Amino acid sequence: MTKNENAPLISTANTQMTARLTQNSSIHIGFLAEAGVINRQIMDIYGGLREQDMLRRSHFFGGRFENLYLDHERIPALGPVLAQATTFAANLLELPKQALKRGFWFNDMGPGQATSKHDHDEYDELLSAVYYIHVPENSGNLIIHDRHSQTEVTPESGMFVFFAPAVLHSVSSNQSGERRLSIGMNFGPA
Repeated sequence: MTKNENAPLISTANTQMTARLTQNSSIHIGFLAEAGVINRQIMDIYGGLREQDMLRRSHFFGGRFENLYLDHERIPALGPVLAQATTFAANLLELPKQALKRGFWFNDMGPGQATSKHDHDEYDELLSAVYYIHVPENSGNLIIHDRHSQTEVTPESGMFVFFAPAVLHSVSSNQSGERRLSIGMNFGPA
């Protein structure tokens, strides 16, 4: 995780988020209560999915699709993750939850794979986020690319990271021997 001893805490729904200011952009980090149990449930069901279970796949780079879309009802344990993410997003944007719509996708990164530099500023997004389900040691850091610097966030299972959709970001190479699984999200007006 990034280090900033002066980071303010944002309390929401019995959880806390820290706001960290990088040179040109803010990132907000929070954690999901009961993440260990929820993440195991997600991994158990996700591991049994087949290619035909995906609604669609996009962003083919480096020999893999970076974005994997599926119906959230296929994995009921996603419910608490998506609900907490929406609560955090609503609080950060100072909007009621009902004023937001959310899209999400899985990012499944095998050993040696990385996620290329990109942003999420395509339509009407107000906030972007990532939630980490399974993060083996050395499986890739989130890199926030500011104008003249970059900030690396070492992810942890159960961690949320929120940032502006226009912020360029990437993920360094997975140097572990395991798959790394996360969920990307965008929030926009309902």
